[in-house]
Amino acid sequence: MCGIAGVISLGDIAERLVQCIHNLEYRGYDSCGVAMVNGSPHIHVRKNIGAVAEVSEKERFSSLAGHTGIAHTRWATHGKVTRENAHPHSSCAADFSVTHNGIISNHERLRARLTRDGHKFLSETDTEVIVHLVEDYFMKSMSVEKAFVAAIRELEGTYAVAMISSHEPDRIFCVRKESPLIIGLGTDANYVASDFNAFVDHTKKAVFIEDGEYAVVAHDSHSIKSIATGEAVCREVLELPWDSEMAQKGGFPHYMLKEIYEQPTVVNSALDIDEAKIENLARLTVEKNLVLTGVGTTFYITQFAQYMFSIYGGATPLALSSDEFRHLARMNKDSLVLAVSQSGETYDTLTALRVAKNQRASTAAIVNVMGSSMARTVDSLILQGSGPEICVLSTKAALSQMIILTRVALEAGVLRGTITRKEANARIKDLRAIPDAIERTLNEKSGFIHTIAKAQSHINHWLFLGRERYYPVARESALKMKEVSYVHAEGMPSGFLKHGTIALIDEKMNSVVFMPPKEQKELYDLSMSSVEEIRARGGYILGIMLEEKGKPPGVFSDVITLPKAPSFVAPYLQMVAAQLLSYFTAVTLKRNIDRPRSLAKSVTVA
Repeated sequence: MCGIAGVISLGDIAERLVQCIHNLEYRGYDSCGVAMVNGSPHIHVRKNIGAVAEVSEKERFSSLAGHTGIAHTRWATHGKVTRENAHPHSSCAADFSVTHNGIISNHERLRARLTRDGHKFLSETDTEVIVHLVEDYFMKSMSVEKAFVAAIRELEGTYAVAMISSHEPDRIFCVRKESPLIIGLGTDANYVASDFNAFVDHTKKAVFIEDGEYAVVAHDSHSIKSIATGEAVCREVLELPWDSEMAQKGGFPHYMLKEIYEQPTVVNSALDIDEAKIENLARLTVEKNLVLTGVGTTFYITQFAQYMFSIYGGATPLALSSDEFRHLARMNKDSLVLAVSQSGETYDTLTALRVAKNQRASTAAIVNVMGSSMARTVDSLILQGSGPEICVLSTKAALSQMIILTRVALEAGVLRGTITRKEANARIKDLRAIPDAIERTLNEKSGFIHTIAKAQSHINHWLFLGRERYYPVARESALKMKEVSYVHAEGMPSGFLKHGTIALIDEKMNSVVFMPPKEQKELYDLSMSSVEEIRARGGYILGIMLEEKGKPPGVFSDVITLPKAPSFVAPYLQMVAAQLLSYFTAVTLKRNIDRPRSLAKSVTVA
């Protein structure tokens, strides 16, 4: 949540700095600002509420001059969305300026003390205490680095901080505790950012700051030190696999649509992950008591995996939402916690992993970002290789995670003897049919789905219903509708409907039913019984199903018939169709597709 960027060079950096926060806008977009050292004793700060392009034009970011600067895109936590609460925040003498992601839990106590000492606060944020605290310590030591470290040692909570000072205009000072921060190493400049998308246009070389470390960055050098001891830390320079072209829209009107269309490639990448890595993780799931965890979309992905493990893998693991993990989990050395995250920086899921480690459990993760906190925390890792996902909503990364977890479950079944190698290979062959089926869905069904979305866009209440493995697909699809269109949607098991929720069925409540293929006879019949219950009460029913012989049942109000494919892959294709339904509903309602209100891509606060 929120985006930090910093650039230091021998040349002017204004344009580059603005580009960096534009690249980070999907992390926070309530307000934004920049701070620049320009030879004056006072740091020049410009900020306001609104999107980067709007504020940049209004505040004339590009007219700033300087070689060292920091910038920020904000997703509000402490304080309303106002110009005063936008970052960066400055000291009383305007000789220090900071940007911050995270939450300072002892900010009220620090603010009261600093106020008594004469510091004047201009915002409601917890962030502002940092810069006044540094200023306070600087007046005692007259050393920027010593003041920075002393201030950091007083902070409680989670944070990533970048700071500049007119007293050392050729340095950026930064620190990390449970919130991501990366140093980018360029040829003519160095960078600091909360996400390497900030500087991917300029360099792919990066150094990751770990928890409990701070860094001092110059235009041609950097040093990392322990906050606790002050000792220097050596850190490997990584070559990031993504480039700026991968993060562009490529002619699509929105990143969400682009990323939906990238799913055939993403599925192939998931299927091409080294078999040895899949086997290693599967072996761990067999040897240990498996607990799956994620939050939001990734929790629903782990619920889907729970069914895959139960049906094919020979055991039913727990699937716990990571925000509730600490309240439910009781782990030991015989436990394996497998976490799923797109960014690898999700606060709740990282917390769940820390709880697991404290209880002596083994840990593993499936993540999309190399070098992320989660990737460096776990004992066993699979990098899904989905490429950058810029839209706040996860589509392609989620589908990739479903494929990978299915592969692990199938391999676990082979190891346990619940399915044969031949059966597992047959299912993998089915999965390889998905890319072509998705392409046909996108090419042949998008127009029809758009028509349905437009016709039903006046409906403010939706039920998404599915049984067995189709149930978590229904929950994830309902979440997409909520996230991008701001329409109320609820995902639930079809059988749950008659236990209370059926009372809501009327002409103002639409239902989407994820239908299993007819060959899954018991599951199909049970799902049809729910459809009949809705129909009997006059509700609109949208069925999503694979193409089969004969006409679709006439009980549906509308049917999205997906291209013929192996029955095993039906839920994966249905999820893609539901993504399109949510997307086109949001387009019709003129929503902010890639940056829905109140949401941020990487939730890095409690």
